[in-house]
Amino acid sequence: MWRCGGRRTLGGLLRLSSGCAHHGVRRWKSQPACERALQYEVGDKIHGFTINQVTPVPELFLTAVKLSHDSTGARYLHLAREDSNNLFSVQFRTTPMDSTGVPHVLEHTVLCGSQKYPCRDPFFKMLNRSLSTFMNAFTASDYTLYPFSTQNPKDFQNLLSVYLDATFFPCLRELDFWQEGWRLEHENPSDPQTPLIFKGVVFNEMKGAFTDNERIFSQHLQNRLLPDHTYSVISGGDPLCIPELTWEQLKQFHATHYHPSNARFFTYGNFQLEQHLKQIQEEALSKFQKIEPSTSVPAQKPWDKPRECQITCGPDSFATDPSKQTTVSVSFLLPDITDTFESFTLNLLSSLLVAGPNSPFYKALIESGLGTDFSPDVGYNGYTREAFFSVGLQGIAEKDIQMVRNLVDKTIDEVVEKGFEDDRIEALLHKIEIQMKHQSTSFGLTLTSYIASCWNHDGDPVELLKMGNQLTKFRQCLKENPKFLQEKVKQYFKNNQHRLTLSMKPDDKYYEKQTQMEAEKLKQKVKSLSLKDKEQIYQKGLELRTQQSKPQDASCLPALKVSDIEPTMPFTELDIALAAGEIPVQYCAQPTNGMVYFRAFSSLNTLPEELKPYVPLFCNVLTKLGCGILDYREQAQQIELKTGGMTVSPRVLPDESHLDTYEQGVLFSSLCLDRNLPDMMHLWSEIFNNPCFEEEEHFKVLVKMTAQELSNGIPDSGHLYASIRASRTLTPAGDLQETFGGMDQVRLMKRIAEMTDIKPVLRKLPRIKKHLLNCDNMRCSVNATPQQMPHAEKEVEKFLRNVGRSKKERKPVRPHVIEKPAHNGCGGNTHVNGSQIVRKLITDPTFKPCQMKTHFLLPFPVNYVGECVRTVPYTDPDHARDPNSIETLQSFGKAVDWAKAGKFTQQDIDEAKLSVFSTVDAPVAPSDKGMDHFLYGLSDEVKQAHREQLFAVSHDKLTAVSNKYLGIGRSTHGLAILGPENAKIAKDPSWIIR
Repeated sequence: MWRCGGRRTLGGLLRLSSGCAHHGVRRWKSQPACERALQYEVGDKIHGFTINQVTPVPELFLTAVKLSHDSTGARYLHLAREDSNNLFSVQFRTTPMDSTGVPHVLEHTVLCGSQKYPCRDPFFKMLNRSLSTFMNAFTASDYTLYPFSTQNPKDFQNLLSVYLDATFFPCLRELDFWQEGWRLEHENPSDPQTPLIFKGVVFNEMKGAFTDNERIFSQHLQNRLLPDHTYSVISGGDPLCIPELTWEQLKQFHATHYHPSNARFFTYGNFQLEQHLKQIQEEALSKFQKIEPSTSVPAQKPWDKPRECQITCGPDSFATDPSKQTTVSVSFLLPDITDTFESFTLNLLSSLLVAGPNSPFYKALIESGLGTDFSPDVGYNGYTREAFFSVGLQGIAEKDIQMVRNLVDKTIDEVVEKGFEDDRIEALLHKIEIQMKHQSTSFGLTLTSYIASCWNHDGDPVELLKMGNQLTKFRQCLKENPKFLQEKVKQYFKNNQHRLTLSMKPDDKYYEKQTQMEAEKLKQKVKSLSLKDKEQIYQKGLELRTQQSKPQDASCLPALKVSDIEPTMPFTELDIALAAGEIPVQYCAQPTNGMVYFRAFSSLNTLPEELKPYVPLFCNVLTKLGCGILDYREQAQQIELKTGGMTVSPRVLPDESHLDTYEQGVLFSSLCLDRNLPDMMHLWSEIFNNPCFEEEEHFKVLVKMTAQELSNGIPDSGHLYASIRASRTLTPAGDLQETFGGMDQVRLMKRIAEMTDIKPVLRKLPRIKKHLLNCDNMRCSVNATPQQMPHAEKEVEKFLRNVGRSKKERKPVRPHVIEKPAHNGCGGNTHVNGSQIVRKLITDPTFKPCQMKTHFLLPFPVNYVGECVRTVPYTDPDHARDPNSIETLQSFGKAVDWAKAGKFTQQDIDEAKLSVFSTVDAPVAPSDKGMDHFLYGLSDEVKQAHREQLFAVSHDKLTAVSNKYLGIGRSTHGLAILGPENAKIAKDPSWIIR
């Protein structure tokens, strides 16, 4: 997978949230994993490694152990932490000097078989032979990273063996290079009379990547701002350059870059370090000697004057104003990212400059009305050896480029003169405190990603993690010099000559020109071929097709057994009490590390149908327009100072036992430090009772930003949009899902953003508020430590007593409402104490599923395909997961035929079970425990029963289910494609073209 720098980073901040360690006390108590690590001493020799440093990092509840490998110089960092979701990664500094995409093609090709595991695609085969919680590989601009995580020690050793062999001893077969990189092949490989075309996984992936205008902009920005070395090329590969890469070059790149002397190993979690070191030494490092890798990136030579550059991109068919599709940004080169304190300071400074409606650049640029949103890569970008800061606008008229540049200069001057309010700085430091305390389930992955760039350039990853020290130093600098931040702005922005102004405008013929250039490249390649070459290409094409269709023997790969899966799941204790009379509140005591998580769910049953499409917009702006006596700027400030965020989102919750029944509502979510709970609940009271819907100008700004973000998201989320549309006519909930989160919503937001008079839409918000922001059909939940619960109960009670009730009883718009209690104590759930949560579900007895095929015409040359089949709900015994556009749909059909014929073995079934259980048993953060019960009414007993059904799945049952639901005419199918014009579809009257 290729990673192109950042996207809309908005200053990024530090993006660190603690992992899922179980520590309920605020003062750090060393955990067993940390205690073991603290017993190591500098100089200790373990399995060919020497310990160089042992450092406790109490703010992240971990101990860092730094090692080096004696005979190769390989670096190693182990972060010991009481977290069962253990992670391994190996990282190589990969610094290409051309845009053939050699590191990206290599990342793909090493995963196609190795000396010990010579079967094709061992990496993907392991997905079904493991209980991994994460498996992937990433090619960045200057490194390639191979991470995995799992909670099972045996699984960890299995995956480590596969990863080590893949990276250090890959087969790198020529046919694998052709498959993954690029090749010339006949359009129909079986017919040598059909024309030769370019094919290849990476070649096609990069063609797809550059249909995304934000990526085009980001890539050019990096190439032009850092033009002296590896950052001037496209590490993922330029589709026009990829066909210059040879198999020999690929093998040479592996030999020089994928060597232990150029590697950084990382492990995280509570498994034994010694076992990791022993395995890495025996299976990989003992077979190498030290080399001097020449992969370092030299410092970029600073410019003596600013530069400008113009580029083009494809038109955006969802742009709110076709005449305003230009993007411009001003970017500044910053210091080396290995200076950890300077990077920390500039990261914070960036957030102060661009994040939220109180930031100077938001006020100057977003609220100018010139554009729709910030330009891509806005804020601090620390992914390259020298960081950079970028700010600008997208969705502007070409004539306004100079005006945006002037506003950037003017804003920098104002900040140098006036600085920042103390409250904004405090809000930012408060956000870092929350990020350090909030616990995620993938903390190991977060950490390896967080340190990757700095460590890649020989920075100190442990210093980077010691954020407590950096915060203390930052406060000290501010105290000693109140103009500390203003001086940084002057130094790095006002007086910085290494500054690039990049503008991008659409070209109606952009894709046509790209196609022409590719055709020209193809013509050159084909012209140089002899008859013998052409015959070889034909034969190789047949050989590749034969190999791809040949059954693979994966018996060489290690695998867990179904018996390695825990037969029972851990149960979560829940208490449900009625607050303010009759409102159910679910309390879940968890080790949340001093954080409180509050959620409320409010039903949409009484909302008139014509207002439903506007619910996502209502949710998006509700916490951003002001409330009570606070205007939108003051509200944003209070949310940042007192909470970790307040979000509102529409939800369509399926019933676990009936396909045609669902719950519709809105979920309110927030988190805060326990000391700020009264302030957070007061903010919710004001939002519910006194939301402000008068700020027309700011509402316009939010609408344009939302429309732009939805449009930009299509290339990244095309498959999701296709799936939502494909399922639209299969269940009653499907239509609402499309309304809330499908292409219908994208189009609606485009129309609203185009309106000259937005008042009619703004007037809908108070109408939605009447149906939604009251206690009539609400339930709440709180996740906090046991010690915090009495305080939380009091605050939630106070909030609910403050929130209004409807003066008259509102009837549901749809008459068929089913009141359904969540599975509770008297129903056999011994882990839920107290009252019941009763969900009010909607059903439509007249609903008839029907097939619909939709083709959304989009201007870029990539197809996103979705096919959905109506099957059964969660609790049905049959609920099981079955393992180029029209051709893709035909492939789906072949898979169905395979399943119906029962052409699978017991091994296939066991592997499918492992794959399903890796999802079912994915770790759950303390903040999210009990959410299946709260939202879906699913008790642990129901989930355990489902677990037992999964264990009991057999060959006969799978064949029966396949025939019952997947056969032609057995179940209703929905199809959707997002992509360019298609002659076959255009001639088929069964397709709806939008």
